[in-house]
Amino acid sequence: MKKDELIKEAQDFLIHSADNLIGPEVALSKQIEGTNIFDPPILGFGDSEDTYFHLYQDPNIIGPDFLLPTQWLPQAQTVISFFLPYSKEVRESNRIDPSVPSHGWLHGRIEGQHMVEQLCLHLQNKISEAGYDSVIPTLDSRFQIFKNPPASSLLYSSNWSERHAAFVCGLGTFGLSKGLITKKGMAGRFGSLITTMHFPRDSRQYHNIYEYCSMCGACAKRCPAHAISLEHGKNHTLCSDFSNQTLAIYKPRYGCGKCQVAVPCETSIPKIKALQ
Repeated sequence: MKKDELIKEAQDFLIHSADNLIGPEVALSKQIEGTNIFDPPILGFGDSEDTYFHLYQDPNIIGPDFLLPTQWLPQAQTVISFFLPYSKEVRESNRIDPSVPSHGWLHGRIEGQHMVEQLCLHLQNKISEAGYDSVIPTLDSRFQIFKNPPASSLLYSSNWSERHAAFVCGLGTFGLSKGLITKKGMAGRFGSLITTMHFPRDSRQYHNIYEYCSMCGACAKRCPAHAISLEHGKNHTLCSDFSNQTLAIYKPRYGCGKCQVAVPCETSIPKIKALQ
């Protein structure tokens, strides 16, 4: 199987999957029934031995609990990362109210994550049919999320990170809000899998972890929790507390996403410009 064939498999699966639609049985409102959650994905391919994966074990980046691709899968050759951009309908719905997540965005967080998982499983199946092994870290029984990990300087950590994997695979760089800015912007969700199948590595078109961010501060102005600032970046505690408030209202759904819409990096890489 060639890289282009796998990319087409991913795009076709998304286009034809019923899981990409907000069905009437789950829709929080009549207006969003039948709405597409995502547009077709973009994929990136990284080397399982990339030095960045080792750097992620630094306590100031992720921490020693982060597992290398070869720890997830000993004969790993390639890390495949994908980004699913939210549809125009989902994105536009979340621009309207500045303080409350839209119904479309809430579905994007929960039903959207189910779509991410289904795409991971579909790609895993195609790789298996080609005769190779693969692991989906976030669906693996070993996957863990840590709060206040003792060997890390972070409030939250995990032994695999979709955003950091996407950075290695050439999909984009981080923004002030700590989301990842891709050529399709940052409004969307990421998934990844690790495989023993070799694919040519995609070259990274950047050198700095914040290279695609203009530091314009638009996301800080949009944040209802006041969790983002040019001076201090993102305060994860304030962000988490706000998300927990939405969970209390919309359980099991939660989220916010205001920093990802109505900003220059919503659907593309913003041009570097002076703060206005």
